[in-house]
Amino acid sequence: MRTDPLSTDWGFEALGTVWEITTDRPLSDRARAAVGAELDRIDRFWSRFRLDSTVAEMARTAGRYRLAREDRCLLEWYRELYDATGGALSPLVGQILDDAGYDADYSLTPDRTVPAPAWDDVIDWDGAELVVHTPVLLDVGAAGKGFAVDRVASIVADHAERYLVDAGGDMVISPRDEPVRIALEHPLDPTKAIGLVGLSGGALCASAANRRVWGDWHHIVDPRTAAPTREVMATWVFARDAMTADGLATALFFTAATELSGLVARHGWAPALSVGSDIAGFRFGGADLPDHVTIRGTGVVEYTMIPGLELFV
Repeated sequence: MRTDPLSTDWGFEALGTVWEITTDRPLSDRARAAVGAELDRIDRFWSRFRLDSTVAEMARTAGRYRLAREDRCLLEWYRELYDATGGALSPLVGQILDDAGYDADYSLTPDRTVPAPAWDDVIDWDGAELVVHTPVLLDVGAAGKGFAVDRVASIVADHAERYLVDAGGDMVISPRDEPVRIALEHPLDPTKAIGLVGLSGGALCASAANRRVWGDWHHIVDPRTAAPTREVMATWVFARDAMTADGLATALFFTAATELSGLVARHGWAPALSVGSDIAGFRFGGADLPDHVTIRGTGVVEYTMIPGLELFV
């Protein structure tokens, strides 16, 4: 839930989620068509739920696949996250999810799963082409929605001075004087919030183990064990762009914020101090941590000192 002083909304469904674009003036038909075309392009290349997508073709046929220039940052970011998490955040998790029942038919009937292969064993990336040595089913959901939000925001920015692009709670906010107030949904009760944050620009992305649940499974899977991760319930990350925030929000399910400081320092993101809540009773020290809120499976809450953040737990 959020409050936004802008008044013009455009809502639609795409990439398996609900989108809402809020602007200071109505978007033209041309702008809306450009947004739709870009989302369709992303879906046709990256979706593992479409039999006619490029990703589906990679699962059938080894070979060289050229990426659009604007998509290369996504694969580069995935490689950085893969290395930083020891292979826990990997685009090679697609077959595990498919076998677990999170497939094109949404059968939600788990079958036997096996760990994903190592990146360098099956794919290479030379900056322009993805070389698939062995057919493999990719899934870029850990950072792909944030990437799509950034792509849409770049189009909207050409047609509106102030805007908010929200895709299922992952959002980009244009700079403004009056902050947008956003509720952070409680992972165990969607009718409640664990806190509020006021953002005057940038991106916010969340990840939660309760979003897609079936049987003993949820969609955040460790490719090294072929099983869902259980250490974290939910994360929120604040960054300058949504692809960054989305990827880090998923990485925090596998890796402590302190272990991601190298990424933060290398990319020049704003440093922050990470502290435990009164519930946790402990404190992290150091700089160059991702701005985040994390709820662990034990109920411990970790967070950085983010301006405008108010927690209720």
